[in-house]
Amino acid sequence: MSNKVKCAHILVEKQSQAIEILKEIQNGKKFGTAAKEISTCPSSKKEGDLGYFTKGMMVKEFEDVAFMLQVGEISQPVKTQFGYHIIKRLG
Repeated sequence: MSNKVKCAHILVEKQSQAIEILKEIQNGKKFGTAAKEISTCPSSKKEGDLGYFTKGMMVKEFEDVAFMLQVGEISQPVKTQFGYHIIKRLG
């Protein structure tokens, strides 16, 4: 298992929003476009790109999912203290 991953994410306040956004992405909306339009994280300016990070740099719930994803895979909504994330592994 890799000790660092590169991910992008979309952060929203409500689970219902996250589920709706995920449906749009599954129906063809580009992840980066959705991140720019909807995400409340400052990373939205970079299409949600968080760059590379290692274990211990992100909150546990986020990190656990990020390290399980395959490159190109998109997660189901993940709840953290910040809200609901949709995570895409980039590398």
